[in-house]
Amino acid sequence: MMKAAAIVQSPWSLNQKPSHYPYKSDLVDGGGFNLSTFKGSSIKIQTTIFPLQKQPHKLEVRASIGNTFGNLFRVTTFGESHGGGVGCIIDGCPPRLPLSESDMQVELDRRRPGQSRITTPRKESDTCKILSGVGQGSTLGTPIAVSVPNTDQRGNDYSEMALAYRPSHADATYDFKYGVRAVEGGGRSSARETIGRVAAGAVAKKLLKIQSATEVLAYVSRVHGVELPDDVVDHEKLTIEQIESNIVRCPDPVIAEEMIKAIDMVRLRGDSVGGVITCIARNVPRGLGSPVFDKLEAELAKGLMSLPATKGFEIGSGFSGSKMTGSEHNDEFYIDDSGNVRTRTNRSGGIQGGISNGETIVMRVAFKPTSTITVSNLSFDCLNCTTVNDSLSLSVSESYLMS
Repeated sequence: MMKAAAIVQSPWSLNQKPSHYPYKSDLVDGGGFNLSTFKGSSIKIQTTIFPLQKQPHKLEVRASIGNTFGNLFRVTTFGESHGGGVGCIIDGCPPRLPLSESDMQVELDRRRPGQSRITTPRKESDTCKILSGVGQGSTLGTPIAVSVPNTDQRGNDYSEMALAYRPSHADATYDFKYGVRAVEGGGRSSARETIGRVAAGAVAKKLLKIQSATEVLAYVSRVHGVELPDDVVDHEKLTIEQIESNIVRCPDPVIAEEMIKAIDMVRLRGDSVGGVITCIARNVPRGLGSPVFDKLEAELAKGLMSLPATKGFEIGSGFSGSKMTGSEHNDEFYIDDSGNVRTRTNRSGGIQGGISNGETIVMRVAFKPTSTITVSNLSFDCLNCTTVNDSLSLSVSESYLMS
């Protein structure tokens, strides 16, 4: 009599096997087979059936896992633009570092909205509160949780944004990926997400200053068509006071006034402009960076390009270096008075071969114009699946154009 003995290691019998679950079947000796091959045979078969990964009927997306940056010093940010609040969790900060909320508040106050006519007029105090990881004025070596409440939420100002995607905003792509989006202010794609980065950055800056006297400064080097020439700023002597001397945070007062005029000109038309931030790090220890995939400039690019609205990253000579010859671009070595190996120029931007060389790190990040403007653009009607004129943006409260 023809028999086939089967051992089924799955939740289903052979008759119940769903057609969309592939199976792996094995003979006693491990060879593959098809049950229909043995029809009419007296051979005895032992079968092991393994369910493989389910093939979904439609795209299913896992929960977001891109909210943490770093390895030893790890920063996770949380919160949405018009939710209850935003903040961060810092893991890997060493113990006994003197730290208080005032250390973070100084940097958060520099970031705070509503400081001038050329920034978002949204009114937020951005007052931080340390929830864990600090005791008696010092870090404990445990995770540091920092929270900043949102106190000026106006979610209703964005109610009509549920009807149409804002052109070049993250509305559409978040919807494409997750099937849901935070209509109010863009949620995680909003610049308010950077509050957690600023709070964590304040801790990192203090730690770097104590450990290696490393300083990090950043300033606006271009707004629209107004650019600060490279040779105007001496990066070895640049101070935070020079940067903070005007509302656009350009260290040259003459160029700063031109930048402000350029912003005002388009702002009054309900439009926006982009720009470039130059960031420097002085007294950086040599040897930072791990070739090949963890080169220092690659890590810096990842951190900076994850900021909202970024569109370009350069280090050292950047793209302009591609126009030079090798003899023009090379940074020649010399020995300074202290016996240290230095370079006479810094076209490498402080990094060679993906490793810091001890010179000042110089990098630039380009930001696109703010997407939410009062000038009408064509968009997509999410309810009726038709192309519409994005006049809905006109109803967005002016005080939230850049929130």
